Amino acid sequence: MAWEEWDQLKAAATERHATGMQIDQLPADPGGSTGSPTGGGGVGTLKHSHGPWTRAATAADDLRTSTGKSKTDLSSSHDGVGTGVEGLASLGALRVVLASWERRLGDVRDECDALGPKLRDVARDLGEADVKAGARADSVKVAGVGRGE
Repeated sequence: MAWEEWDQLKAAATERHATGMQIDQLPADPGGSTGSPTGGGGVGTLKHSHGPWTRAATAADDLRTSTGKSKTDLSSSHDGVGTGVEGLASLGALRVVLASWERRLGDVRDECDALGPKLRDVARDLGEADVKAGARADSVKVAGVGRGE
């Protein structure tokens, strides 16, 4: 594989998997609320969304798959490279570089393989924690609220 082709593959992978950081938040109050937690309208309310976690898990899965394919393609593209050129110093250097890239790509693939399920676990666990916290908050009795007082 030529270096130019490798650079093109890296650029294409970067474009496919470019994910920017986004912090989820409630939309701005169009009524110009003061931001008081008791002002109603959801101001001051913490809200969890599993979407970013599951999207990150999907990105890890996609990267694992593409990295595994790239490692296979890199290895197979070097099949038979040493035939007839034994003894050249550059052949030894090529083998060292190939082994280094195979190891690195394998490490990335393995890390993504481990990361995907962990990200899905976070989404699930945070969702369960939200439900439990909401149930506890709903069980608190506040004088004068909900009793027609």
